[in-house]
Amino acid sequence: MEQRNVDRRSFLNQLGVVVGGAAAATAIPAANPASAQTPAAPKGNIPDRPLRFGHMTFLTGPGAVLGEPSLKGHILAAEEINAQGGILAKRKIETITADEAAGTDANVKELRRMKLSEKIDLFTGVISSGNTPALGPVAEELGALTIFVDGCTDFLWDKAVPNPKFAFRITNIQSADGVTCALAAAQTWPEAKRIAHIHPDYSYGRNAFDHFNIAFGKLVPGTQVVSEGWPKLGTTDFTAHITKAMSSNPDLIVSSVWGGDYVAMYKQALRYGMFNSAKFASTIAFGVAPHAIGKDHPEGVIAGVHANYYFTFPPGNRWPANQRFVEKYYKRWNEYPNFQSDGAYHTLYMYKTAVEKANRLTGGWPEEEAIISQLEGMYFETAAGDLYIRPDNHQGYKDAVTGFSKIVPEYPFPILDPNRMVTIPIRNITAPPHWPKPGNGHNDPTATFNWIKETWPQVA
Repeated sequence: MEQRNVDRRSFLNQLGVVVGGAAAATAIPAANPASAQTPAAPKGNIPDRPLRFGHMTFLTGPGAVLGEPSLKGHILAAEEINAQGGILAKRKIETITADEAAGTDANVKELRRMKLSEKIDLFTGVISSGNTPALGPVAEELGALTIFVDGCTDFLWDKAVPNPKFAFRITNIQSADGVTCALAAAQTWPEAKRIAHIHPDYSYGRNAFDHFNIAFGKLVPGTQVVSEGWPKLGTTDFTAHITKAMSSNPDLIVSSVWGGDYVAMYKQALRYGMFNSAKFASTIAFGVAPHAIGKDHPEGVIAGVHANYYFTFPPGNRWPANQRFVEKYYKRWNEYPNFQSDGAYHTLYMYKTAVEKANRLTGGWPEEEAIISQLEGMYFETAAGDLYIRPDNHQGYKDAVTGFSKIVPEYPFPILDPNRMVTIPIRNITAPPHWPKPGNGHNDPTATFNWIKETWPQVA
């Protein structure tokens, strides 16, 4: 395909990349989004049997600093809904939890047990991209209505469940994460040519590597990958990966190491002076519970939040939904939320809204297909902005966000600099509906990778 040449600034403007305190706050503004408001009185007879929800997340191990807030967001929403009498004012929520740290095979068995023995009505949560491609097909097989809070890999819809009926996901798709990081880095450090990578050695890390490289290469010509480090998930000693990256004399080090692994890596990297030797960009550094990051964390690095949500943005004077959520979460847990908290909390309210809409159409407790029909195409107001569920692939989309680390007096940990927030319209960095998936005319890693390769111009 013939490549158009454009200048970097013009193309970033075309993509809608905005940096600063006035960065955009909402995603697809085509309709008035639903929100967690007091519903109309339910129609028909509603059973009073409790609803049983299964929630799986990392409760132990290094993943817990990212995943445990998911359960806290879930519990907060369930407590609020139950205090109002439950869904349709009759059905209160009971939650069965599972520790995702048990491993993929055990997680699949647990989903089967939850559906077949515990008779759950909804399955939620899941953090790791290594788990959703295994759990998605099982949810479809069992007819288990599922809303994944995370497990963001493109492979879920590109390969594992190409035509979902029962499975949904509300986190931004993983390709958007890598592309968001790439655009922020290209805009900030266009002189960076020599790139070193440190990523977890499984689907999330591989996906981040691929999508950062394809997008950054389009925006910064002449780049080269000078080092690759692939630590296993759960690694505690990053010395070899840090020193290998530094020895390659990079201009920029890129990482998607997450959770407790990232906390361990950045503290070890400080001892070696890694952050002084090169620029640094992460897809998910500040995705953890905010208090897990110490004030020793370097300032001015791209400290991504999975392209999803950070608790200080959008600010309350521009997006009251976020202010309300942060205040309620802090009051309940005495800590600030992360993007998993936001996702898990609003998952329950999205389900509640879908049930209420279906009830108004059918009366009584709606059949599962009626609930699914209301989730498909839903616009919903969340703390992060408006979320849209695309009907064709059941994937949630909201504008992507990242930022730069900064120490401020208001918090006992570094936050994302309010004056340097980066937002990007999600529709501009993800493949459009019906773009060919891998194995359908191309063998690229994902549909979005192929779409960027084939349609984005090469910056001159």
